[in-house]
Amino acid sequence: MTSSDLLLDAFGRIRETVAAAVEGLSDEELAFRIDGSANSSAWLVWHLTRIQDDHIADAAGLEQVWTGQGWARRFGLPLADSDTGYGHTSTEVASVTASAEQLTGYHDAVHAQTAAWLAGLDGKALARVVDTSWDPPVTLAVRLVSVVSDSLQHAGQAAFVRGVLSRR
Repeated sequence: MTSSDLLLDAFGRIRETVAAAVEGLSDEELAFRIDGSANSSAWLVWHLTRIQDDHIADAAGLEQVWTGQGWARRFGLPLADSDTGYGHTSTEVASVTASAEQLTGYHDAVHAQTAAWLAGLDGKALARVVDTSWDPPVTLAVRLVSVVSDSLQHAGQAAFVRGVLSRR
């Protein structure tokens, strides 16, 4: 197994978890928040996908799927196209609404771009520094593991919200 194979498996697991977390939920269920300051499943999946899109596009020198493939227009959110959800207020979280089809469609498109890039990734590239604003500077390997970790946490949170909904 190569490092590329390992990363493809990890990102594939994110895709599977995202699909299971939102499949069959109505727009209202996706917008449900356990309390007034909690994140909704729609926001969680949108945010994790925006972060993956942003970080992979930056590391790979690609255009983000969000803007390049028209997903920002399709979602029509009252947010800047560059917004990834990082640091959102409760009001901004509430503004992120979407259907399961939109969320999985966007995630699938980001996954496809990620997988295509990862398939050609040489393991030696993982040592490349991609962000010098941290001390120590962030390598591609650290950035990819960070995206996988963050994404799986948020996808798990969306699955938890789905579980809460099923008990109501």
